[in-house]
Amino acid sequence: MKKNNSSWSLFLDRDGVINQRIPDDYVKSWDQFIFLPGVLKALQLLKPFFRHIFIVTNQQGVGKGLMSGTELLHIHKNLKKVVRKHGGWIEEIFYCTELSISQPSCRKPAIGMGLAAKKKYPDIDFSQSIIVGDSGSDIAFGKNLGMVTVFIAEHDDKLQADHTCKDLHQFYLTFVSKINN
Repeated sequence: MKKNNSSWSLFLDRDGVINQRIPDDYVKSWDQFIFLPGVLKALQLLKPFFRHIFIVTNQQGVGKGLMSGTELLHIHKNLKKVVRKHGGWIEEIFYCTELSISQPSCRKPAIGMGLAAKKKYPDIDFSQSIIVGDSGSDIAFGKNLGMVTVFIAEHDDKLQADHTCKDLHQFYLTFVSKINN
């Protein structure tokens, strides 16, 4: 894929932003993975505005033994394939499978996944990066790295995020209107 001229990077949480979250459980197989309405179109529309689009996701279901690392990779491979088929692009998916109780440096709100992305893609500038997430740990992750933070919520409950949107499509509409002005 040819990179665009934008200097901005987009970091997306997975469950609750890209796909439906399963209450009190984990998406453990591709059969359980359901894209949220409008996400595939939003990813297609967002693609030209970002140099990099990444997913950063805590996936402790693997650490708990509820699913295998192989199954997680299968989910992510299919996710990227479907996004590409619909004209979008996810450059890479960074994930942390360790248990939250051990407080690993890779698990949001810690910045390990962001630093891993920066190591692999040195052109990332966190001051020109946006994190879109649906939890306090997503927002804290972005704040800890100096990113613009966007909270996905039905209600205006910012959790100290810079912006709140109801979904990824509304984020696209808001983002494009700001850069076109």
